[in-house]
Amino acid sequence: MKGFVVALRRAKNEDSIATVLSEKSIRSYYRFFGARHSILQLGHLIDFEIEGEDGRFMPRLRNLSQIGFPWLRDRSRLMLWHNFIKLFEPHLRDTEELDSFYFDLLLNAARKWHKQNPKRITIESYISLLKFEGRLYPLETCYICEQSIEKDISLMRAFKPAHPQCIYASPLQKIQVENMLQDNTTIHLDDEDVSNLYNVVMKGF
Repeated sequence: MKGFVVALRRAKNEDSIATVLSEKSIRSYYRFFGARHSILQLGHLIDFEIEGEDGRFMPRLRNLSQIGFPWLRDRSRLMLWHNFIKLFEPHLRDTEELDSFYFDLLLNAARKWHKQNPKRITIESYISLLKFEGRLYPLETCYICEQSIEKDISLMRAFKPAHPQCIYASPLQKIQVENMLQDNTTIHLDDEDVSNLYNVVMKGF
């Protein structure tokens, strides 16, 4: 089985509990002496087997191997990956069975993380997630004051639309945001706008 480690915490002694997002599920597993194993790290894509799924105790990871990516030794890209992948566990908490969309989204992002600006990949992945979950808001009305939005727009958490003055945020051209959401690309946005939208995503899914 393959999956991304989306959360990792220490247990007793040097054991670890890893939350792994696989193609069909997101579940927590116990790993004896997990703190000693460099393979079991936040954000890693691992191949693994499970033992002890009888329901009496937490199932355990065994026979771990890592599936690597070219950017793993690039500290700045790795830190951005950690920021991105940490958003999945709280978003999917209390869920076990999953559509393969979430695993595929992470896998596609990981495969191009070294080729493109990771912040742009994060934003574009988030738009895909909002579309999949049916959570994209129409851009016609401000979420705060409920008045129409004509030209300048800002986006709140979950990319809810608002007037820039209503949330004290930097403005974007409405047509740019419409194109971004429709085509799922940040190609027409400059780096400053991308950084601002990235910070919105980092507030949580």
